[in-house]
Amino acid sequence: MNPKRKQRLYLTVFLLLVSAGVTGLLILVSGENMNMFYPPADVVAGKIPPEQKVRAGGMVLDGSVVRSETSLAVEFQLTDHKGAVFPVAYSGILPDLFREGQGILVEGEMDAQGVFQAEEVLAKHDENYMPPELLDIDMQAKPNAYKAMPSIDPRAAKGDAL
Repeated sequence: MNPKRKQRLYLTVFLLLVSAGVTGLLILVSGENMNMFYPPADVVAGKIPPEQKVRAGGMVLDGSVVRSETSLAVEFQLTDHKGAVFPVAYSGILPDLFREGQGILVEGEMDAQGVFQAEEVLAKHDENYMPPELLDIDMQAKPNAYKAMPSIDPRAAKGDAL
């Protein structure tokens, strides 16, 4: 084999091995940083891995929010309205959209007592968002129920004879 071809072959094999190694490392690292999302039924069933940071979501149960009078600590329960309910403890400032009956995501881990210790609370907004200024508009009205504006002939508006 020609020495120049042999050198090119070695360089090509080396580059392929390096790119395969980098690709393997990227796949390994991305798998470790993946946060799994668990619905309330899975949390209650104990499917959350112990001492692992995960995301869980559900609806804040009406009447379950208990705020501390001396700190930013708050406790509430998340539900799927199908019977699965689990307690969440969080200390920090809650998002503006947080309220009872609202869908939220919590990120943290389950403790030994079965309480989800949240490090972050993310409130989900409704996809049917309506600005407050437009709340009084009747969106069910039929389009032909509104009076049409009279058509104006541009020539008549200028005073031209028809």
